[in-house]
Amino acid sequence: MNGDPTKSLGLKVKRTFTAFLPIDANRKGACRRCGGCCKLAFNCPFYDGTGCAIYSIRPPQCRKYPRTKEESIVPGCGFKFGD
Repeated sequence: MNGDPTKSLGLKVKRTFTAFLPIDANRKGACRRCGGCCKLAFNCPFYDGTGCAIYSIRPPQCRKYPRTKEESIVPGCGFKFGD
């Protein structure tokens, strides 16, 4: 786990529930399939070290990450937020 395990797990749970909300209109870019978001709270079982094994059918919280500017953007992420 990265950082404080309680905080990391809380963020993962929050992402699960907020995944059903719309994506911020100011989000630009595309997923680079770097796997950084797959390791935010704990290692995703579907990330094999080179990419997501279920990318085409990944869950909403993965599909929409990062949904807002407030969500953590990992280094190397292909998404950015404008003003």
